[in-house]
Amino acid sequence: MTISLLGSEITVRGEFDLAAAAKFLTGFAPAGQPEAEPGALRVAFPLDGEWTPAGAVLRQRSPGEVAVEVHGPPSQADAVVTQARRMCSLDVDGTGFGEIGARDPVVSLVQGMHPGLRPVLFASPYEAACWAVLSHRIWMTQAVRLRRRLAERHGTEVDVGGRVLTAFPAPAALAKLEYLPGLSGPKMQRLRGIAEAAADGMLDAAALRAMPADEALKQLQLLPGIGRFSAELILIRGAGHPDVFPRAESRLHEIMRDAYHLPEAGVEELTEIAEAWAPFRSWVSFLFRVEGEARMRESR
Repeated sequence: MTISLLGSEITVRGEFDLAAAAKFLTGFAPAGQPEAEPGALRVAFPLDGEWTPAGAVLRQRSPGEVAVEVHGPPSQADAVVTQARRMCSLDVDGTGFGEIGARDPVVSLVQGMHPGLRPVLFASPYEAACWAVLSHRIWMTQAVRLRRRLAERHGTEVDVGGRVLTAFPAPAALAKLEYLPGLSGPKMQRLRGIAEAAADGMLDAAALRAMPADEALKQLQLLPGIGRFSAELILIRGAGHPDVFPRAESRLHEIMRDAYHLPEAGVEELTEIAEAWAPFRSWVSFLFRVEGEARMRESR
């Protein structure tokens, strides 16, 4: 059964621009999102824990409010809103984010280039972990094709307000995966392991964020095929932890060296610089990466 909760609203604390989030998501190949739609962001996903396919349409009515139209089982409407809120980082009070720029002129510059843009997340830590496995040591274009193939063959179509989107396969579907063209045997085994871990509650977003970040990263690295880089991806872009500096993300480090004019800076020095970004180290890192990728595209 599909329902529409037109009156459901998310209160926004701090600056946020839904159009900027939608623009980012449509350009973020791992999300598999169709073209941007003026004034709205449509998403479909398996619901955390229950794994029922659901969808939502988000519209920003004012700077401080985002309306949510829910498409899914009536009993799970609140859970759909909660997950959509997390995907846009609206579950974090961002009122102090501008203060980071006041302390750091380099951060102020990148904030000014992307006003209102908060980290846009994978639908869940589970989906982020699957992407980490799919994309390991292959070209982005190859990984995107694999993800699309996986979703088309094992996902579920959801009518989200008149547009059909495909929700990523639930853990139960991936746990039985035996073959996917282009996917190696080891990666298939890792995906099945990720699916089993998700079904067992080991990839619960709230639980991961409640832990000290170092502890959460250690736990995530116990999963099959998950190293430090992937664990950071899952915690930051899957669970939505707002205050983790990615120590394993070499591309971010290159962007920072260029921005701060520190060509020889090592990870420890960059980590020390990022201390001033607390409690939004994930958010600032995200903006640096977005700006770095934008400049790379312009230079091609």
